[in-house]
Order: sequence, then structure tokens, then C-alpha cells
Amino acid sequence: MVKALVSHPRYAVFFCSGATALASLGGGLLYSGWLFVAAAICGALFLLGLHDLRQHKHAILRNYPVVGHLRFLLESIRPEIRQYIIESDNDAVPFNRQDRGLVYQRAKGVEDKRPFGTIENVYGSGYAWLTHSAIPVTIVDTDFRVSVGGPACKQPYSASLYNISAMSFGSLSANAILALNTGARKGGFAHDTGEGSISRYHRQGGGDLIYQIASGYFGCRGDDGRFSAEKFAELSADPQIKMIEIKLSQGAKPGHGGMLPASKISPEIAEARGIPMGIDCLSPAAHSTFSTPIGLMQFVGQLRELSGGKPVGFKLCIGHRREFMSMVKAMLRTGIVPDFIVVDGAEGGTGAAPVEFANRVGMPMLEGLTFVHNTLRGAGIRNQVKIGAAGKIVSAFDIARTLALGADWCNAARGFMFAIGCIQAQSCHTNQCPVGIATQDPIRQRAIDLGDKSDRVARFHRNTMRALGEIAGAAGLNDPSNFMPYHFMFRQKDNEFLDGNEAYPYLPEGFLVSGAEIPELADWHDRWDRAGADSFAPPEIPHGPFRKRKAA
Repeated sequence: MVKALVSHPRYAVFFCSGATALASLGGGLLYSGWLFVAAAICGALFLLGLHDLRQHKHAILRNYPVVGHLRFLLESIRPEIRQYIIESDNDAVPFNRQDRGLVYQRAKGVEDKRPFGTIENVYGSGYAWLTHSAIPVTIVDTDFRVSVGGPACKQPYSASLYNISAMSFGSLSANAILALNTGARKGGFAHDTGEGSISRYHRQGGGDLIYQIASGYFGCRGDDGRFSAEKFAELSADPQIKMIEIKLSQGAKPGHGGMLPASKISPEIAEARGIPMGIDCLSPAAHSTFSTPIGLMQFVGQLRELSGGKPVGFKLCIGHRREFMSMVKAMLRTGIVPDFIVVDGAEGGTGAAPVEFANRVGMPMLEGLTFVHNTLRGAGIRNQVKIGAAGKIVSAFDIARTLALGADWCNAARGFMFAIGCIQAQSCHTNQCPVGIATQDPIRQRAIDLGDKSDRVARFHRNTMRALGEIAGAAGLNDPSNFMPYHFMFRQKDNEFLDGNEAYPYLPEGFLVSGAEIPELADWHDRWDRAGADSFAPPEIPHGPFRKRKAA
């Protein structure tokens, strides 16, 4: 065994450290006490090598004692090496340095222009651009707003076109929540609470809140974990709450529940969520209050009544398109129409999620938004429902394109995280966020200066709205809500592009309920026919290729 070890050079560092430790120990006894330091260091490395040879967890350490640890060291700092040394300005994912830099600059109020032209491949597939006007318009007032609240709403809310998307207290630190909400108050826009309910830090910030209710019913749950009408009515009476959002699914992990271990439940988290200490907290994948499309609409109506007529809607990432059509049929059947629907794209997500869900489950935002918008148009109720959209929206161009494809306003989570200092370390699930945002470590979150960071949140919003006004004016518009698909071009292939009306067309009003079928929209009619207000389940399970209705 010893002969085999000595004959392989990969053990050289291990043996050298042992030999050097012995030599330094002898030298320390005979010559200088400083050599004891070298003896201690080399001795520690030799003992580490002995441990590596005896352990059974890592094969690489058994074959490469001591030096094998370099592999794990380099792997641990790989993201930093790529981000700071290797990656170009438009390489990194999920947000490249150009996008992050834009947010940092606008949040800090420094120069956000760049010289020497674009670094985008304008001839590459997927590139999109705005068609500008020969007679641009100057827009002075960039406090762009939309009124949210349908005919049954008694307390409509005038929402900004750009708001903070859902991020829970617990996922984010107390200081991060406080900085975001204070910034929302300073900037006059809304902050979605996420499913973790309303914490003392939301209240301390004083900003407008969108109270999100998910399957755990945090903040409005009874002792059995089910929805409590009494607790909801009491909580929703708070004037800081402007809208109520039912979360059906989220872009990061649609169709996936979650569990907060008892060890991570602090007294403040328990207070906000209305849950006991010392017990694992479950967020089921599905709601217990309803199980059918009609049940969902009845829940919307119940929340609207209990809240005194505040806007009530729901958030989802599109999965089975037929299921969303079932919801729309339930709206028509019951006459209960949500005040708003938020479409979350599969590219969204601040929370940690299984890789399969993050990468492969759910519809991307542009397609999901277009589908929701056109289904509501086809049902003849688009004018009764406002649509919000979320999914990697950080620039004025992102907002403009999203508005053009059917949204009434936009939400962003990670963009506002960048505004308070997120560096995309992607360690949100480890409780070791280097800037104190996605952690409950009280020492780490001290890094967030509330005054400075809340100012950055408000400044990022204000400067983005100014940029939105400029880009709308360049298109010859007086307001960004007037963006339409034809204002944008989308490159499909290296040498082909489509007008926005071709790539993401607005379908005719009422075509799904008119009784007259449009041959070119046979797929839409087929899916509408298979949707039912009474159940999310399909009327039949297809075996083999689905037979589409033939166009006349």
C-alpha cells in the first residue's frame, strides 16, 4: 500500500507536506522558533491528507489527497470567476451584465447611456425592435397609471405601470422588505407581499400593498390551515392593502408546493403568517378552498365582498390552456369577473425551485400573456379585466413590448432586487446571500442601508418610467398604454422578421362566443369547446394524436 502511494505523483503534495512538517519541526527545535509555524501548517495539511485517504464520500479526495480540495474551492467560486472575469456584457444568465448594469445605474441615478453602438446581434434570431415615428412626441408627465377595478369593484386602485412583484418576507430579509416597501411609498407604486402575508416591515414601510393569498392562506388561515373568512375580513380592511391577489401558480415552479421547516420559522415569520412555532409549515400545491373553475370565481366574489369591494384577481403561469379557458367560461357562467389577472412567465422566479420546474415547466411570459389577452377578447370580457405581467422585465423596452402584447401593467421582482444591491450570486436558497437580501441572517442583512436602498428603489422606478416615456414618445405616442403589436418587429430567423401583428396578433372581440366559427382559428374553437366551467379536468383523455377541427 505504502509503495503504491509513493509511486504515484498525485500523492506528492501529501507526502511533501508530511516531510516538510517533520523537517520544520526539527528545524524549529535546532534553529528558529518561526519554523514551528511552517511545521503546524504542513502538519495540518498532512492530517487533512490522511483524512482524505480514509473517507468514503468523495472519490476525488481519496485519489488526490490535499490537492483534490482545489477542485471544490474552484467550483465554489466558479460563478464569481465567470461573472467578474470571463463573461461578456450580454452572456450571463438569467440576467446579463448589461441588464444588471442598467438597473444599478438608474437606481443610483448615474449615467445610464453607453457609447459606440449596440452589442446586440441585431441580425440574430429572437432580436426585437421598436418602430419609431418620424414625428416623435415629448411626454412631460411620466407618472403613468392604470385604474384597476371592474364594475363590481367599489374601491378601484390607480396602479403604476411598473410595480414590485411577489416576494415573501422569509424569502427576503426584514431589511430588504423594508427597503422595497419604503421605496414603493416614496415612488408611489405598489408592492406585492408574496404568499408570506404582511409582516411588520411591510407596515413600517407604509407603501401600497397587493396582498397575495396562496394555498397556505397565510395571514387569513384558521387553526386547521384552511381559509378563514373572519381573519381575511379583518386583515383586508387595512387601508394599506389596495388589491388582493389569489396565487394559483408562479413562474419559478408552477404546480409545486413548498414546506418551510420548523427550524427556519422565526417569531416574526410566525407572526406575519399566522402559524405556530415549532411545526413545519406546509404550502400545498393546490388550494383547499376551491377545486373547480366555478369555485375559483365564487372565491373571487367572496374576497371582493369581504374586503369591502377592493380589486380582487388571481396570478398564474399558463399550463394547460384549456384550464384557463375553463376559468373564463366560469366567469361567463357566474357573472363573477376578476378585476385583474397577473400572468407570470416561466422565465420568472426569485425563489429557489427544482431544476426541472425552473427550466421545463410552464409557458413563457410573452406566449402566456398573448394567450390570456386573446382568450378574454374572444370571450368578450377583455374590457372588464386588467392584465398584469411578470417575467424578466427590467427595462423600458421590456415594459413597452409587454404592454403592446396585451398587458395593462408590469411587475418585476429581480429588477427591484438589483436596485437594492443584488449581485446575482444565486445563493438565495442557502441563507448566505452576500448582500443581505435573501437571508434571515441578522448580521448579513445589516449590510442593507434602509435610507440609501429605499431611495434607490424609488429612483430606479422613476428613471425607468422616464425612459418609458421617451420610448413611447419615439414611437409617436402620448402614453405607453397605446403601444400595440405593430409598434414592434420580431426577427424569427437570421434573414426573416415579422410585424408584431403577425407574430402576436390581437384576435377578434367575441369570436369564441359569437356562434360563428373563424376557420383560421379552428384550434382556438376546438380548445374552447373542450373547456368546461364545472371542472378543470378534460372531457376525455386523448390517446394518440389529437384530431384538430378541419378548417372549412
